[in-house]
Amino acid sequence: MSGTLYGVGLGPGDPELITLKAARLIEGASTIAYPTLAGGDSFARAIAAGLIPKGAREIRMDVPMSTERQPAQDAYDAGAAEIAAVLEAGEDVVCLCEGDPFFYGSFMYLFARLSGRFDTQIIPGVTSVTACAARAAMPLAARNERLTILPGPLPEMELRSRIDGAESVVIMKVGRHLPKIRAVIEELGLTDQAMYVERATLPEEVVLPLSQAPEKAPYFSIILLTKGADPWL
Repeated sequence: MSGTLYGVGLGPGDPELITLKAARLIEGASTIAYPTLAGGDSFARAIAAGLIPKGAREIRMDVPMSTERQPAQDAYDAGAAEIAAVLEAGEDVVCLCEGDPFFYGSFMYLFARLSGRFDTQIIPGVTSVTACAARAAMPLAARNERLTILPGPLPEMELRSRIDGAESVVIMKVGRHLPKIRAVIEELGLTDQAMYVERATLPEEVVLPLSQAPEKAPYFSIILLTKGADPWL
């Protein structure tokens, strides 16, 4: 009998935001898997480090940060093959994923490769969106209000039209795209309604009005934007 693959969401970074179910699975794991920046450390592993049993087998997937898709695809191919060998031997594998596995989560790439062959269970985690809203004390949506989530790498014209037609907006993967995003929001006259959050829930967290945001942003940064009067009053 094959083992079960668990895609475990860890939340945005604070280990105390790991769910009880995720913690139980990690503590009982004989094999864990996680992505790393090629040649570097794993953010996912760092979040769960205090729960990983001594002696657990660890499968590292070294994923290069590149605009080219093929190197990352090759890394997930190799990781999936190593995970499959463990599952075929009848052992479960717990795959760690920062945030939520199905919300811009790295686990989706393994799910696409392995879920058709093995029992796969998804353990949701606290998303960066909800964590940033909480840390910024900024409600995002109420009643019938729409929430629009946009990736920062979108072309400038598309960002402008999507933001212009939205009610509440979350812009993710800000990083090196911050100057472009900031310029679009300024052109729309919405800077005073936007908040900037980087590394939410971590000791080095930064929460500022967008007008006070730094010139450079890390990959783990988000902009929150709401329009009009407070709809929850």
